[in-house]
Amino acid sequence: MAREEGDEDSVRDAWQQLQQCDAMMAKLEFRRMLSGPHDAENAIISINAGAGGVDSQDWAEMLLRMYTRWGERQGFRVEVLDIQEGEQAGIRSAEIEISGEYAYGYLRSEVGVHRLVRISPFDANARRQTSFVSVMVSPDIADQGNIEIEVRDADLRVDTYRASGKGGQHVNKTDSAVRLTHLPSGIVVACQAERSQIKNHARAMRMLKARLWAREQERREAEMAQIQGEKKSIEWGSQIRSYVLQPYRQVNDHRTGLKKSSVDAVLDGDLSAFIESYLLMQGQGTTAEAQ
Repeated sequence: MAREEGDEDSVRDAWQQLQQCDAMMAKLEFRRMLSGPHDAENAIISINAGAGGVDSQDWAEMLLRMYTRWGERQGFRVEVLDIQEGEQAGIRSAEIEISGEYAYGYLRSEVGVHRLVRISPFDANARRQTSFVSVMVSPDIADQGNIEIEVRDADLRVDTYRASGKGGQHVNKTDSAVRLTHLPSGIVVACQAERSQIKNHARAMRMLKARLWAREQERREAEMAQIQGEKKSIEWGSQIRSYVLQPYRQVNDHRTGLKKSSVDAVLDGDLSAFIESYLLMQGQGTTAEAQ
């Protein structure tokens, strides 16, 4: 009608509204992929350095920054719950909580081994080094009344220690940090985010329950895969994604086949393309199975 009347302003307005509707439909379609029972929950990310020595610890710190930047880009709250510094550089491990709508739904795509290939900045001969870091993501399910995860006091070893971190002003002068070891499973969690030992204990217990839930889910999925005859490698080194800085620059997701040459942007938290690609692939697989 606007074209028939020669009303260019109305044509532009209609076109803009159509584009907005298309964007909204695309967003709704993507949200349909986030239909898991815990996708709407906050996420607890565990980052652990693996093979590669100091390079691996440096890589773990790079991943910690990447996920922190991703959370900030999404407008989520990011909090470091525990961090273990490396002796020479980087970190041995870290636990962070990312709080926001569908944080776990997005970040469950990041579970697995992440591989970095680069010229080592710690090698005097400037040799190429391959490093591995494992990433685990669990939903924060502590506030859900329909989930009961029992942890007996007899199954726990509780250690307290002095919190540590970069910057002397952040280091407690009391043993407020708490480490919980679940003896039957061997799972270890720690929290030093709070100045109160009681609060750190409560948070560590939430982290432990999230890890126990995630382990039970892995066990059930492994059983289902065995029944269905699927073979999935879970050994160390079976990376989900490779970040190559030398001899070329590329980030390659081995599950979806998505490749990006903008390595610096990805390491700065630009993960949306990889997350969406994985969730869409997973959603299509679920639809095919249902059919």
